[in-house]
Amino acid sequence: MNSIYRRSLLGGLTALSLTAGILVMPQAQAASQTLRVGIMSGEDEDVWRVVSANAAQHGLTIKITTFEDYTQPNEALSEHDLDANSFQHKPYLDAQIQARGYKIVPVGYTYVQPIGLYSRKYKSIADLPKGAVIGVPNDPSNEGRALLLLQAQGLITLNKAAGSLPTALDIAGNPKNIQIKELDAGIVGRSIGDLDAAVVNTDWAIKSGIKIPQERIAQEAVAGNPYRNFIAVNTEDADKPWVKQLVASYQQPNVAAEILKVYHGATLPAW
Repeated sequence: MNSIYRRSLLGGLTALSLTAGILVMPQAQAASQTLRVGIMSGEDEDVWRVVSANAAQHGLTIKITTFEDYTQPNEALSEHDLDANSFQHKPYLDAQIQARGYKIVPVGYTYVQPIGLYSRKYKSIADLPKGAVIGVPNDPSNEGRALLLLQAQGLITLNKAAGSLPTALDIAGNPKNIQIKELDAGIVGRSIGDLDAAVVNTDWAIKSGIKIPQERIAQEAVAGNPYRNFIAVNTEDADKPWVKQLVASYQQPNVAAEILKVYHGATLPAW
């Protein structure tokens, strides 16, 4: 990505400086430093206001850039337009690294958002009719996650060789002849009225006006969940002092409380 395109990309995004007054630090404390962090727009902005206040005590000023889709934050981080981002889980990052060759690593867990199956037409899995149309996110990791949830509910069976990233082509058994409709992650929740059901990420479910938990008819297990989100940085920065300070600023009781508050208990602290 050339520099003109980068400026154009980030220039169109909403940049929000979430800084708190910096406390007077001891002489041994490192000099004040500004960190650029990319997150998804919405509830996470409230969470990062609390993180920013915590970070100020470490001499860190957090400048937040918000994004509207999942494809941009890793690109911006890789191009060094960000110092860190916080929006993804490991299967998603692994898929991005495989597709784009990013040198990005996780440095600290944030929260877990159990993905859910939602419906406005049916109250339970058993109520879904034969030939039901179910929407799923179309990016590799979240589609795989959605299909694994449908398998766990007995709606389909998947080819074991597909691992954690199955696609609709890996459906080996489909007793109800379920029709899978692949949609952009930001659209699938908004399309729920036109579908029999939809597997939607928690953040997009909230943004789409889906009622949680009233319209949720299934949810993936929390125990042993591999989809914990984290703060990520470029590999070359992983051992820098500010990384530990940033993670420590996030992994605090006041941040955990804010996560539970803004996500109405549908998102859980994961550290």
